[in-house]
Amino acid sequence: MNKKGLLALAAGTFALGISEFVMMGILGNLAESMHVSISEAGHFISAYATGVCVGAPALLFARKMRLKTIMLILAAIISIGNLMAALAPNYWGLIVARFISGLPHGAYFGVGAIVARKLAAPGHETSAVSFMIAGMTIATLGGVPLGTFLSGMFSWRLAFSVVGIAGFLTFFAIRSWVPQVQGLEDMGFKGQFRFMRTLPPWLIFGGVIFGQIGFYCWYSYIDPQLTLVTGFPSHSLPWLMVLAGLGMVLGNLISGSLADRYKPSWVAGWVQACGIPVLIAFFFLAPFKLAAVPLMMLGTAILFGSGSPLQSSIVGYARGGEMLGAACIQIAYNAGNAIAAYIGGAVIARGYGYGATSLVGLPFIVVGCVLLFTLYTKFERQKRSTNS
Repeated sequence: MNKKGLLALAAGTFALGISEFVMMGILGNLAESMHVSISEAGHFISAYATGVCVGAPALLFARKMRLKTIMLILAAIISIGNLMAALAPNYWGLIVARFISGLPHGAYFGVGAIVARKLAAPGHETSAVSFMIAGMTIATLGGVPLGTFLSGMFSWRLAFSVVGIAGFLTFFAIRSWVPQVQGLEDMGFKGQFRFMRTLPPWLIFGGVIFGQIGFYCWYSYIDPQLTLVTGFPSHSLPWLMVLAGLGMVLGNLISGSLADRYKPSWVAGWVQACGIPVLIAFFFLAPFKLAAVPLMMLGTAILFGSGSPLQSSIVGYARGGEMLGAACIQIAYNAGNAIAAYIGGAVIARGYGYGATSLVGLPFIVVGCVLLFTLYTKFERQKRSTNS
């Protein structure tokens, strides 16, 4: 396994992790600075997610390029977009910058998952993808708390400056450490879509988007929940984000290891199912600090627990359109994020309270679980029986 190459890929997901998740820790500060409400500030989350959904399909036109070249271009856009956010003059300027910042996200994960699998030892492909995604979880452990601290002590602009620098360093890490790996067979433009004629990819996309909506209704507004419901002072948010990030790191690594031994859809389905009692418990116990913190960590572990199994699995189900399939799963994740931020903001704006965001997404999680377990019972369990 090429550990230096995987580390370079993880550097990119580290930058993307800060770019996406730092908003949860600075939302209140940013809303105050921009003179908008919390629910309006939630549009910065939606703008990023919309950028992901627009940027990922661009891989269709890059199918003939070398994978390493694509990764270098995406790393450059990560840096440029976040530096634009750091310099944004007003609300709409930041909306545009957040949209641009999101453009490389899905494509980076899509191409990165393919490269990571090619750098992996046989039988450890999912673990390699998990290692790449670990950059994002480590961002939530260290980068997001740092951005939250800088925002509280100085300015939210410094948080985005950190991401811009991280994107710049990622560019040079990829150029130095990622080898030229074998490209994918060019199946033509239409050939990229052939895998979509089968049901399994759609079950994965559906499981992702519904599960993400359910969890992100809660996590998009974790800042006001911890400060206004649980009662933590705002200066506690950096270390709370460290604990949230620790949950993500553990959830990602444990699920990635399990998916090397068991079917990815089975692992992802049970991970999402475990989130239902956790979010219900958070709704009732959020006012109590000793309960809210461990429940938050469990919630973030579950939030990231289904990522690496499904990101790796879709590559196998998207023969001939691997880049598109791997990017589409990021579209599903971030479409879920955008919808969740809107739903959560609407619930808050209608006066149901910040705690209601823990419950409003539960029906979506149930649907996501049903789709993932359907994938397991109808396709992956049969495959295992055939192989045995």
